[in-house]
Amino acid sequence: MPDTVPVRAGSGGSFDLTACPWIGVVGQDGSHEELSLREVFARAHRLRRCWGDLPTQEFALTRLLLAITRDALGGPRDSDDWAGLWDDPDCLAPVQEYLDTHRERFDLLHPEMPFFQTAGLRTAKEEVFSLNRIVADVPTGEPFLSARMPTVERLPFGEAARWVVHAHAYDTSGIKSGMVGDERVRGGKVYPLGTGWAGGLGGVFVEGESLRETLLLNLVAADGRLEGGGDDRPAWRRAPSLAGGAERAPSGPCDLYTWQSRRIRLHHDGDAVTGVVLGYGDPLASRNKHDWEPLTAWRRSPAQEKKLGQYPVYLPREHDPARAVWRGIASLVADRTEAVQGAEAAAFLRPGVLEWVALLVTEGHLPRGFLVRARVVGAVYGTQQSVIDDIVDDRLLMPVVLLHRQERSYARQAVAAAEDAELVVRALGDLAADLARAAGRATEGPRDGAQRTGFDLLEEPYRQWLAVLAEADDPFARRDVWKDEVRALAFRVCGDLVRSAGAAAWQGRTVAGKKGPVWLTAGLAELWFRARLTRVLGDAAGGTGPAAATDDPEMT
Repeated sequence: MPDTVPVRAGSGGSFDLTACPWIGVVGQDGSHEELSLREVFARAHRLRRCWGDLPTQEFALTRLLLAITRDALGGPRDSDDWAGLWDDPDCLAPVQEYLDTHRERFDLLHPEMPFFQTAGLRTAKEEVFSLNRIVADVPTGEPFLSARMPTVERLPFGEAARWVVHAHAYDTSGIKSGMVGDERVRGGKVYPLGTGWAGGLGGVFVEGESLRETLLLNLVAADGRLEGGGDDRPAWRRAPSLAGGAERAPSGPCDLYTWQSRRIRLHHDGDAVTGVVLGYGDPLASRNKHDWEPLTAWRRSPAQEKKLGQYPVYLPREHDPARAVWRGIASLVADRTEAVQGAEAAAFLRPGVLEWVALLVTEGHLPRGFLVRARVVGAVYGTQQSVIDDIVDDRLLMPVVLLHRQERSYARQAVAAAEDAELVVRALGDLAADLARAAGRATEGPRDGAQRTGFDLLEEPYRQWLAVLAEADDPFARRDVWKDEVRALAFRVCGDLVRSAGAAAWQGRTVAGKKGPVWLTAGLAELWFRARLTRVLGDAAGGTGPAAATDDPEMT
């Protein structure tokens, strides 16, 4: 493979992304380095994954690599075609010729067609802005919250390329400078048109044991499972973007993975990038794109159905930063037909990539014990989507048998086990609140603290239980094992809460109950907790004490 040394000499400079290192990768030994596109695909079987300056950047770069893979391989056409790729260790070899063919469009500094940019982009005042506009880890006006100083003055070409990809995917909304030639400009500004495309998604993709496996597992077939076909093209196989934006429907996943939601032009001095011009690009409404976009879950929107007079209307299901992925496992493994339950349309749709993996395991292309990591990534925006407040990044290791379309008992028990945890944690919160009431204290702080403790303690046991679920001949028996583990942990937390309740809680006080005033003490609060636990988990083998005989503990 020939090496290309980038020329950095003013307007005639070049930074060839197919040959110059710019994508961060993690090796199987945990080492980190930057590679060119050619090297990434040539060594994909020996790499663990790509990495970015932020998790959202990693997701954006993974989508870029998927667009290249999908377009270069022309498919797969169906699951049998995919199985041939999976079994062929050299299946990514055609990518090298593909990169040769489109090499000119991967030049970050090309004078006419710079990668993911618009040549000649400018404002009426010829302004060039700080690189803070594209570097997402620099909160505007909040320098003390950043790993960098208040401004970013220079970026190496490779890092700048990563931020360009990220900006198209996750750039914030808000009022932006108007570009010459953009018909949407009013008074030199373009008013909010929303975040980059991926910013509105609750991103989900599947991680394998290598980057090669990751790319193939997320390579959803084009045989009717996704809209788009022969016309689906990534950005570099389209005419270079002009100032302004074009409203059009996506042609398929390659189009969406590289959607040009912004217009960008980097300024450089031959050695590094020194500034940027950034404006709005192609707008795209998120509703009902579930047949094009496989890397997010979807939810029905009754409000949009009423507003638009359409049925059904699905919107991307964004992530809750306060809720770990294992707690929402139902959105990952629930089969679409199960979710309907007699309704005309499902309330939720799991990500298309997991529908695809479900087909692969159901047809026997993946063994039932095969483990995949469901990776979730998302940005949480604040203040009218003009800033990024938080980033969600989590993984859940699970056997693919959970996605099997005919063998649903494993998935149902996995979901039920997560529900067990939710109900037990709620009971722990109620216990903490009752102890606070018995002592005459406010209840919300103790309730929230006990629930956080409960979820923290249950998270790792659940993940471990889930990872080996496929090894069990009887998933119902494994659920009983889980209940016993949850019960033991709950009693341990209960003991800690009761012991630390204080003398006032043991003395107690009169509180309002369903059937009238109740003298609430720490001892009675514990009895109520045991009753709640029995209702949630049932009686333990050998019994757990007299809790089941206690009066209904629910309070008004």
